[in-house]
Amino acid sequence: MRDVSEAINTWLEGGERVALATVVQTWGSSPRQAGAKMAMTPAGAMVGSVSGGCVEGAVFEAAVEALAERQPRLLHFGVADETAWEVGLACGGSIDVFVQALEPGFFAALRPALDTGRTLAIATVVKAPNGAVGQTLVVDEIGVLWRSGHGEAAPLAEAARAAMAAGQSQRVDLGDDTEVFVEVLLPPPTLIVVGGVHITIALTTLAKALGYHTIVIDPRRAFGSEARFPHVDQLIQAWPDEALAQVTVTRSTAIALLTHDPKLDDPGLKAALPSQAFYVGALGSRTTQAKRRQRLLDDGLSAADVDRLKGPIGLPLGARTPEEIALSIMAEIVAVKNAAGSTAKDAENAKKS
Repeated sequence: MRDVSEAINTWLEGGERVALATVVQTWGSSPRQAGAKMAMTPAGAMVGSVSGGCVEGAVFEAAVEALAERQPRLLHFGVADETAWEVGLACGGSIDVFVQALEPGFFAALRPALDTGRTLAIATVVKAPNGAVGQTLVVDEIGVLWRSGHGEAAPLAEAARAAMAAGQSQRVDLGDDTEVFVEVLLPPPTLIVVGGVHITIALTTLAKALGYHTIVIDPRRAFGSEARFPHVDQLIQAWPDEALAQVTVTRSTAIALLTHDPKLDDPGLKAALPSQAFYVGALGSRTTQAKRRQRLLDDGLSAADVDRLKGPIGLPLGARTPEEIALSIMAEIVAVKNAAGSTAKDAENAKKS
């Protein structure tokens, strides 16, 4: 939703009607994940994508009809369907896409919450026998932010809070031929790097290009200076354990320790490994890693926490230059993040099969 919010805001301010298409479930080799969005206007303006290009035309036509009729609809594209072949989805995957008119009140309530980076859940009825299709509820970790329709809100709220607790968008069967899609909007991913070394300059540049909020920690002013890192979102000149206590580490956070100095890396690892961070990696050879792991165990960390450490850091690309090493680290971070999403998706699809 964050990817399309700026365009939606511009269109609404200009008096345009807006339709919103959302991927609510995928199977096989679909190029986009559940929650992927495409927003569009009857005049033909579009932003976002639900399939990487192969079904956008058909989705646009359905969305224009949904706007004209004020009637949301659930679309299915798959290789077994003639329609799917017509629009080009012949790569072995299938998707369900929900299209609906965007309620200005919904967006007015949602946009400020998006800007704060809070965790949100949007629960939408995508299938129902009683005219409730399109009913929507928006919640954050405190309470309900917005709701539409006059149906029973409690089942939607319960589904939304369960999905938020799992940290994963999901399609939920409520029984009685009623299904809800809950989109979980987590804070933008964050990369925290301990050590303002040369690799960090390239790594944070790559992370910014991929949409990560970037934080660099280094108590050494010569390394953690604004002159070296004008592009990062936050610089903290403090010892790693003190600095990590100042920031919020969530399931959307990756942490890389690159100083190659136990006096800096070890305190950072003691704070990072027991945290919610989805990725923790540290620079160093296998010999260095073995000594580091033993020090951490001797200092009281559990074996489970120490086993979370990615080291030697990065995918084995044969990297040599700082830029290549940064690429290998960012590639490993992306791989770990996507693997977690794929596991959750496979579990969800298994429940549906």
